[in-house]
Amino acid sequence: MKDRTFNNADSFAMSFDEEWQKFECEDESLKIDKVIDLLSEHPFVQSNPQTAFNIANFRIKSLRRFR
Repeated sequence: MKDRTFNNADSFAMSFDEEWQKFECEDESLKIDKVIDLLSEHPFVQSNPQTAFNIANFRIKSLRRFR
């Protein structure tokens, strides 16, 4: 996915989901921080770090509800 990244929330969300599945960590908050750190070169994270964090939190909390 890294070869097709764009400076938008959808591109970030797809990259985040991909990295989330690969990363092992029991602490959900720490895992979010670590995955965003892994994606620090993503254009959306660079230009909108707080929004990227908010999107990541929203995705994890809403996806948990649908399991």
